[in-house]
Amino acid sequence: MRHTRPASTPAAMSELNQSRIVHSLHADGISSRADIARKLNLTAPAVGKLVGRLIDAGIVSETGEMTSGGHGRSIGLKLNAKRYQVIGVKFARSLVQIAVFDIGGHLLSMEELPPVADEDVEDCVQEVRERIRGLLDEDPSIVAIGMAVPGPYLREEGRIAVVTSMQGWRGINFIKEFGKAFRVPTFIEQDARAGAMAESLFDSRIGDSSLAYYLVGEGVGLGVIDQGNPVDGSLGAATEIGHVSIDMNGTACECGNRGCLECYCSAVAIHTLMGRTNQGDHFPGLAAMTHKEACDLLFTMARQGDRTSMGLLDQVADYVGYGCVTIVNAYNPAQIIIGDLVAQAGQPLLDRVKNLVSARALPQVRDHTEILLSDLPADATLTGAAAVAANQFLEHPSSLGGGG
Repeated sequence: MRHTRPASTPAAMSELNQSRIVHSLHADGISSRADIARKLNLTAPAVGKLVGRLIDAGIVSETGEMTSGGHGRSIGLKLNAKRYQVIGVKFARSLVQIAVFDIGGHLLSMEELPPVADEDVEDCVQEVRERIRGLLDEDPSIVAIGMAVPGPYLREEGRIAVVTSMQGWRGINFIKEFGKAFRVPTFIEQDARAGAMAESLFDSRIGDSSLAYYLVGEGVGLGVIDQGNPVDGSLGAATEIGHVSIDMNGTACECGNRGCLECYCSAVAIHTLMGRTNQGDHFPGLAAMTHKEACDLLFTMARQGDRTSMGLLDQVADYVGYGCVTIVNAYNPAQIIIGDLVAQAGQPLLDRVKNLVSARALPQVRDHTEILLSDLPADATLTGAAAVAANQFLEHPSSLGGGG
C-alpha cells in the first residue's frame, strides 16, 4: 500500500525512491536493476546507487543471474523478507492474539491469550506488554510492532470511541500504554483498516484500484483503500459500517443508535441469536462458550445439515449482505473481502450474500464489484496488525532496517 508523500530534499527523495524499490520487490518478487529502473522510471545509475544502500543494510540481496525481459542476462534482486520480522497484535473485545510475521506476511508464531472479560482489560494490557517484551528479548530481528484495535478508533487521542459488549476497552489509551513501551516503534490502526492493508499487501488476488475489507467478527467494521490510500476521515474513524443503522426502530445499540448492523450479524449477535433459539438445548453447552466457539458450532452444524442452524446462518448472511449493499453503493470498491470470525461460515454465506447484493445493489455498480472471502493463511485482522508494521518498513526502509 502506497501513500503519496512529498520529497522536498535530496535525502527525502532518496528515502522515497528506496521505498519504491522495496515496494516493487515486495510486489514482484525477484527483479533485476534494469527491470526496476524501467518500472519506476528511474535512471540505471540512480537504481544502482539505491540498491547498493539497500544491500549494505541487509534489506535486499542478490540472487544470481537471471534473464531480464529479453534484455540479456542480469543479476536478480530480492527483498530479504525473512530477515526482518514484525509483531502483530489483534485486540477484539474478548479475543486477543499476538503473532510474529516476517515482512512478507508469513506467520512464524502465534499465541492467543485467555478470553478477556470487561474487568480484566487492564490486566490484559499489562500481559500484552510483558509478552511483547519477551518476544523482543528473544528475537533481535523484530523491527516494529503493529496493533489492530476495534473501531471507531480516535487516532490522535489513542482511544476507542465505543466498543459494544465490552466497554472496558474505552478506558484504555493505546498510545499511552504502548506507544513508547518497547525498543522498536509501535503503530496502531483500526482493525478493519488494518485488515484492508493486509489484503492489499499480502493477498495475490487483490488488485491495485480499490478494495473494501469487511470485518465481521466480534464487531463489524470496514476498511477501504482507494488508489493505494486508506480512507481515514478527519479523526481516523471513517467507514464505521457497523454503526450504520439498517432499522431505525431496531435493536438499541450501545453507541446510542438503533438498528446498527453490528447488532444483527456480529459474532456477539450470533451468540445471542443462538441463545434465543436454544429450545431443548439444541446447541449443547452454548452458555459456557466464547463468541468464537458459538460461531464455530453454528457453522459446523449448518454444514452437517441441521435445519435450525442453516436457518440462522441464512438470517445472518442476509444481514452481512445488507452491509455489502451499503458498501457497494457508498464506496464503489472493485473488490469486497469478507473476513474474520463470521467469514468462517464459508461458501454458503458467500453465496447468500452475493444473491442479496445482486437483488438489491445498484446494477451498474454491483456488476463491477467482486465479493470474496478472505484467503489469507492467518486471520486478516491479525495479519493486518502485522501489515501496519510491515508497511512502515516498506515506506521507510532505512529508518527501520538500519540503512542510511
